[in-house]
Amino acid sequence: MLATGPAVGGALLAGGLPTQAAQAASAATPRTEGRTAPDPWRTVLDDADMVWQRLPRTWYEGPFLGNGFLGSGIYAEPGRETTAVRFNVQHSEVQDHRPEFGSLFGLARLPIGHFTLEPVGAITGIDWRLRLRDAELTGTLTTDRGTLRVRAHVHSTRSVLAVEVTASAGERGFRWVFHPAEAISPRAAFKPLPTGYEGNPPARVESHDGVSAAVQPLLAGGRHVTAWREQRRGQARTLYVHVAHSHPKTTARDRAVRAVRAAARLPYDALTAPHRAWWGAYYRKSFLSLPDARMQRFYWIQLYKTAAAARRDAPVMATCGPWLEPTPWPNTWWNLNVQLEYWLIHGSNHLELDAVTRALSEFRDNLAKEVAAPYRADSLGVPRTTDTRLVNGASVTGGGYGVGVPGQDPPTPEVGNLTWALHNVWLSYRHTMDTAILRDTLFPLLRGAVNYYLHFLQPGPDGKMHLPATFSPEYGGNSRDCNYDLMLLTWGCRTLLEVAELLGVDDALAPRWREVLARRAAYPTDANGYMIGADIPFAKSHRHYSHLLAVYPLYEVTGRTAAEKALIEKSLAHWVGFEGALQGYTFTGAASISALLGKGEDALRYLGELMNRFIQANTMYKESGPVIETPLSAAQSLHDMVCQSWGDVIRVFPALPAAWRDLVVHDFRTQGAFLLSAVREQGATRWVRLVSEAGAPCVVRHGIAGPVEVRDGRGRPLPVADAGGGALRITLGKGGSALITARGDRPDLRIRPVEPNADAPRWGLPAN
Repeated sequence: MLATGPAVGGALLAGGLPTQAAQAASAATPRTEGRTAPDPWRTVLDDADMVWQRLPRTWYEGPFLGNGFLGSGIYAEPGRETTAVRFNVQHSEVQDHRPEFGSLFGLARLPIGHFTLEPVGAITGIDWRLRLRDAELTGTLTTDRGTLRVRAHVHSTRSVLAVEVTASAGERGFRWVFHPAEAISPRAAFKPLPTGYEGNPPARVESHDGVSAAVQPLLAGGRHVTAWREQRRGQARTLYVHVAHSHPKTTARDRAVRAVRAAARLPYDALTAPHRAWWGAYYRKSFLSLPDARMQRFYWIQLYKTAAAARRDAPVMATCGPWLEPTPWPNTWWNLNVQLEYWLIHGSNHLELDAVTRALSEFRDNLAKEVAAPYRADSLGVPRTTDTRLVNGASVTGGGYGVGVPGQDPPTPEVGNLTWALHNVWLSYRHTMDTAILRDTLFPLLRGAVNYYLHFLQPGPDGKMHLPATFSPEYGGNSRDCNYDLMLLTWGCRTLLEVAELLGVDDALAPRWREVLARRAAYPTDANGYMIGADIPFAKSHRHYSHLLAVYPLYEVTGRTAAEKALIEKSLAHWVGFEGALQGYTFTGAASISALLGKGEDALRYLGELMNRFIQANTMYKESGPVIETPLSAAQSLHDMVCQSWGDVIRVFPALPAAWRDLVVHDFRTQGAFLLSAVREQGATRWVRLVSEAGAPCVVRHGIAGPVEVRDGRGRPLPVADAGGGALRITLGKGGSALITARGDRPDLRIRPVEPNADAPRWGLPAN
């Protein structure tokens, strides 16, 4: 059990973890009868470990390691399933630099290569475990000649892949072999090459005083280098691998060799100790336990996956994170993927992984270059696809998609993506209440994104302001008054006005923003609900919910009236009612919209459809190629069932299915910068605790039946007022806490994992 004393958390450090996390978590673990009680985090993480008793054959089945930069997926070498195991080596910074061929060819992420672990004998079995709490793969590989005991991790801060192998007598002759990949855009295997495009020259392998280096030159200048060294200590042999990228300079080789040499001086356990400490502190920033064993395991794997794929200072996640595999999408996608990838960092209290806010701010000058030349003086945009620096390159056929110009085509006028990405930045502000995010990033960039729309709004005969034809991802066809853009424009103008007031800015464009809110055309609807736009009804199967953004995630339309709720319900049913093109994130969007409506059973049903139809053995996901956003957004759908905090109201357990009678959440971060802990027992909320980091207004819909007491951290009553709708307004200053219980109740304020309703198989490839 864990005492819920001082909140696990504190001031966020750039690229790191709160300074108080480890100490607070350690101090919160009580002793019972002279011994330390079970650690809740260790309990749930050990339970969530993925296991393999069958050899994985693809990326979708195998273990994966990473730290936001370096990534390794592990599975049988294709075509050599009994003789070799592949350890992929990929890196999120490694890309081409030929913008004349577009983002998907000339600026694409480039494959690096892989190592094969080649035993002496034929592989007959495996027993592997991916230990989430240590971010480490452990286990054995059995052959007809003996066994290989394996431990592997990608170091949390050094970006070194370390694989220790201890062989039995018959397997001491095993070997490692590096296979450089062809340095060509992975899209080349799926789409025709642009005229004049060719792959980069082959890598050459060099030796540098015991360190090997595969040097990959780039036609555009610069290089990427994979360096490695195998070190023997006793019966164990450890492989150390590092990847470095440089452009236009050629410094990558020296950096890679130095990094490997430094890491190889450390025995495996010494290298791993700070890595394990980092991950231990990471997980302890929040806690969630629910009685669905498979879903709980899935959730903790997504937290592992996110920190394996993301860092604040790493590139914004590409479609498959740092684990590049053959894919038609070898870059970063901004019309849904990025947004969904990062939503779960807010509630799970992991703002240290927010690369979106950092990247949009750092590369803002490139956002101006992505809109048409006549509008660059005051407008900003992000195209559908970019490289790590938010550059799209030339809009060559099949090689990239520019922002476009409303009312014109080609290129397709997909103009709302930056505004939607800035909603993620807004969420980062709302969950921290850090006004520097508003001042330095959100306000100037959102102003530029909205400005682009303002150039094209025109009054119609009805006196309303209308948009010319734009594109709704990825329905097909352009439509006037496209809901994707109208909804984002509305949110953008409303947010600019709110931020200007918060910052005390008297902006000359404020009257124009108010005019848009007062006069813009209504969102187009028909008998089936929200349309794609004024010219295009929703009339075919479609995976995106781009026409429903005002409902989710913008929460501009929330069912405040019976008619509004009916419109949401009708639109949702019509959208998911067309089979054929539905994909995984269709069901995560449907689950979150259902959670908005308080329909926990529907939300769980949609997540069940996702799990049964789309989620792979290792919780990855694919659509023609690997894509990472859907499982991560499923974790956000779970958040939406457990807590919602839009509209300045914290809603505790707003959409739980009846089967989830017991549930525990601890240090869940909400809008307003509150840390929420709450316990549900036997179908009823037992207690709720909020800690305020910013002193923001506190309104909470706690869900405790009957009269309640609200006390501070010392047990003293706090001033409260009825806020209506079952909510309380609590006077809570910065650093203060509020405990809400039923009147006269004095519950045990310790948390522990809840008991599962039923057994469930582990993720991975267990024997049964």
